[in-house]
Amino acid sequence: MNSNTLVDAPVIREPLHAPVAHLVRAGVVEGIHYGSVVVLGADGRVEFQLGDIEAAFYPRSALKPVQAVAMVRAGLPLDGELLSLAAASHSGEERHLDGTRRILALAGLTEADLRNTPDLPYGPAVRDAWVREGRPASRLAQNCSGKHAAMLYTCELNGWSRHDYLDPAHPLQRAVAEIVEDITDQRIAQVTVDGCGAPLFSVSLHGLARAVARIASSPPGTPEACVADAMRDHAEMASGADRDVAALMRAVPGLLAKDGFEGVEVAALPDGRAVAVKIADGANRARIPVTAAALARAGVDPELLTAFAGEPLLGGGQPVGSVRAVRALDRLPLESAA
Repeated sequence: MNSNTLVDAPVIREPLHAPVAHLVRAGVVEGIHYGSVVVLGADGRVEFQLGDIEAAFYPRSALKPVQAVAMVRAGLPLDGELLSLAAASHSGEERHLDGTRRILALAGLTEADLRNTPDLPYGPAVRDAWVREGRPASRLAQNCSGKHAAMLYTCELNGWSRHDYLDPAHPLQRAVAEIVEDITDQRIAQVTVDGCGAPLFSVSLHGLARAVARIASSPPGTPEACVADAMRDHAEMASGADRDVAALMRAVPGLLAKDGFEGVEVAALPDGRAVAVKIADGANRARIPVTAAALARAGVDPELLTAFAGEPLLGGGQPVGSVRAVRALDRLPLESAA
């Protein structure tokens, strides 16, 4: 896209979020999660919105598919499970560690070349086992290591320096920024540093939805389609065996989905229908039921989404309520949230 056709950067302001989910216990609304939601039709038009979809915000790891597209456009030759891992917020399972090592080996590099922040595995079960075994935090275990390994490989292929690949002025990160603007159709509002140390670009929720819609609906053979196919075909590589985002992709045929810290989720179908969600308080328990309700609004069969409609609340070990999307958004069967 010509840069002259980009819309202006979203305004940096306090987002005008709205209630998007209720915590209901025995018929009483005990808590409210605020946030914003946008649903795009196959023609790219906004079919539904709640809250503030135009304010600047940080997509966090929900931007990783866009970063992966930028690397493929820059010559990254990965496909299948390794390309999925390049767009992953992985759980730190052995397959994720092995896959990251494989990407590094293709570049002639090792874990010592990674510059992401050392951490314990993201997956709770994997992390608990890691701690029991007395293993320390590492760059390999950190959930963004696949992306960082792919960034290093992209640098090697292009003859770019490696030691400073996280600098926003580095050729790699300038290329990523260009693709972020191209694929969201808007200028970046702000650049900061994500938790893993990589540059993080601020766009709008609406722009993020446009981006994932474009990735999911691009023609076969394009960089966008390569990333979408890899993530859809290897959902557990992009997340983890027990992760809700992988379960959602398995449940809805053709769905591309990606989560991000601080309550962000994007999802899109091959025909271009897409949703994007931001939970203001970052609560994961609201992220999935709101995403499921948004997908139902987008026309996904509600029967495919009942398992994601609401996390049960327990009282004395028994279900007494749930976290559900607000009625203005929710079209899922009520019986699914016992």
